[in-house]
Amino acid sequence: MFIFDISNPLTLLLMLVATVLLIFLSQEIKKSYIGAITLFAYLVLLVIHVAQIATLSEEFRYMISTLSRCIVIDFIFVFITFFSYLWVDDIEAKASGKKSIDNSLDWFWKKV
Repeated sequence: MFIFDISNPLTLLLMLVATVLLIFLSQEIKKSYIGAITLFAYLVLLVIHVAQIATLSEEFRYMISTLSRCIVIDFIFVFITFFSYLWVDDIEAKASGKKSIDNSLDWFWKKV
């Protein structure tokens, strides 16, 4: 069974660097769809890991700890990319003079 093991430190570091660079890119060009693409990718990865753990056969039960770590890491990345998407969406809305998707976190963005 193939799993994309993101609990490996090198893979985790590379994914973190790529995520930070994509967030920085979306913030610089003021386009929130880059953050949305990243968020969607991590959500797909989360669904894949959950499906793998749900359909795990008896012969691969030793992989349950690795898949559990991957799911926790997926949730962390989904959390990070979700808030970065909202942040960049707010930046994009202010730059173009439009209303952002969600203004309920205005108190938070003023402190950032």
